[in-house]
Amino acid sequence: MHSSYRAASSVLFAALFLAGCSPATTGGSAASPTGTSATESSGTDARGGPQGAIAVGAGPQTTYTVQKQPPAGSCHFRYEKGEPLEDPACTPGAISPAVTQANLKSTICRKGGYTSGIRPSTSVTGKEKELNAVSYGFTGRMGDAEYDHLISLQLGGDPNDYRNLWVEPADPGHRKGSGVNNKKDPVETKLHTAVCKGTVTLAAAQQAIVTDWTTALSTLGLG
Repeated sequence: MHSSYRAASSVLFAALFLAGCSPATTGGSAASPTGTSATESSGTDARGGPQGAIAVGAGPQTTYTVQKQPPAGSCHFRYEKGEPLEDPACTPGAISPAVTQANLKSTICRKGGYTSGIRPSTSVTGKEKELNAVSYGFTGRMGDAEYDHLISLQLGGDPNDYRNLWVEPADPGHRKGSGVNNKKDPVETKLHTAVCKGTVTLAAAQQAIVTDWTTALSTLGLG
């Protein structure tokens, strides 16, 4: 009788032990994957847009201050068929945390505009432009060069992060003294239209223009 009792107790104890451990094992297994936000962004469809490792800036501020620029002469322009491109080491781009795929209708795609309310004043950007010109070794006419947001404000670029701003020289054939008129601007507008129509994602547009603004439209099948 004692043997039967001990056997029954052993079976009961084993059952309770397994019942108690099973949830813990399951829970540990479910909690183990990490970094899903980084892996979810991978993909091959350009229209879906792989989310690149673009820096995130501070976003819109009530008051902007002059940002420190890269050391003098440390930045170098690149050229694609004569068109100026930024130095990715100095100007890799930065996005605003205030603009996401989920809130496009209330930010960059809203009626009445978005950029005018978040743009830094010329008293700030004017000083930054002069400093950035020294960074790039730019010696042309400042009035013909644009202090450009690599990822434009209408594409969710950060308003005043130094990584997203550069002195963009005039296009080839530009008449000196005629002011700013760059071919990058209409590219930004077309990308903005595509994002707001849902043709491409915000991340795809941002990645394309950071990679090479001269090929951004063709990369996304828009030009």
